[in-house]
Amino acid sequence: MTISVVAVLVLAVGYLVAAAVVPFAPASATTSTYQAPTSSVPDLTFPGYGATAVEAVDFPESLRTSGDRGRRSIASISKVVTALVVLDAKPLDPGEDGPSIAFNAEMQGLYAKYLAVNGEVAPMSAGLKLSEHQTMQVMLMKSANNYAGALALWAFGSMDAYRSAAASWLDEHGLDDTVIEEPTGLDPDNESTATDLVELGQLALADPVVKEIVGTKEVRVPGVGDIENSNKLLGLDGIEGIKTGTLDEAGACLLFAATYERGGRTVTVVGAMLGGEDHDSLDVDVQRLLRSVADNFQVVTLAHEGQTFGSYSTPWRDQADAVAAKASEVLVWGRTEVTAKTHLDPLSVGDDGEQVGRVRFTISDHDPVTVPLVLDRSIEDPGIWWRWTNPFQGA
Repeated sequence: MTISVVAVLVLAVGYLVAAAVVPFAPASATTSTYQAPTSSVPDLTFPGYGATAVEAVDFPESLRTSGDRGRRSIASISKVVTALVVLDAKPLDPGEDGPSIAFNAEMQGLYAKYLAVNGEVAPMSAGLKLSEHQTMQVMLMKSANNYAGALALWAFGSMDAYRSAAASWLDEHGLDDTVIEEPTGLDPDNESTATDLVELGQLALADPVVKEIVGTKEVRVPGVGDIENSNKLLGLDGIEGIKTGTLDEAGACLLFAATYERGGRTVTVVGAMLGGEDHDSLDVDVQRLLRSVADNFQVVTLAHEGQTFGSYSTPWRDQADAVAAKASEVLVWGRTEVTAKTHLDPLSVGDDGEQVGRVRFTISDHDPVTVPLVLDRSIEDPGIWWRWTNPFQGA
């Protein structure tokens, strides 16, 4: 065998070996155009008077308002502030009665004082002692002004000290449009905006003691008697509280909250309606508004299981799609914008079901959602013959 023949054989073997082991460049990857889901513009049923605001908790862009946006008298909704300010100074754990309150002569004198101006009161006999929790019940459920005043005096020693504590608490919680002059709401200068009251309602529901009390229909308090909740909507249409208010200067008012099951989760709606003619008509308007809010929750599908978000194509004409490994959906309220960004990993060969990328969804009022992408079929090695007959393609 001549040297030239040997050289040719060496070159041939070298080519066959090199062609067989040379790595492939990644397959050509193409992402698909994402068709965003559609959602509707909410059409809410607001009353034509006063001031109203409503918001679905954890859906910040759901806040909607109607009517007067300035400060208005809030009547006995003031007692929600009193409860939270007192609990800030004298905390209670859920289920606890808390310390005993002995009602002194100054506190007992509030009965006649508030009754003289047609304020709601409850019996407070000489020598009566109630727990902090029981006193809160009489104040919030019956809306008894003398018990609101007694709580303020017990917790802070004077009405001036209470006023200062309330101002500090409001400032701390960013309720800049709320002014509290005294603990009952009989003073028309206790004012707020409907939007501030929505924030107040959420703070109240976040406190387990207040939430439990305002959600109770009736209770018997020793020395006081049977106490019924002044909120006649409690338990209707998912309503779980929280506080009524009535005053000549304020009209009929309600700070309300309701819960619904939507899309496999519990959602809460908080609202305030101020300036109604009476509570019967106001209650009808609140129920109508809540139904319109609840109807605007929608489950939006981001991806179906197996939905294509990209594809791979190889030099040996093998193809596979990158598909969603699982379905994904979110609960939204009203009009919602959804965008998607797809990332495909470099790939030469791969098995059916192998993760090859991800798609990240950005949704209004929600945390981003990421869904893994997998191959819908295997991309096989083309084999030695294709490598020999297609030298270095894709390398």
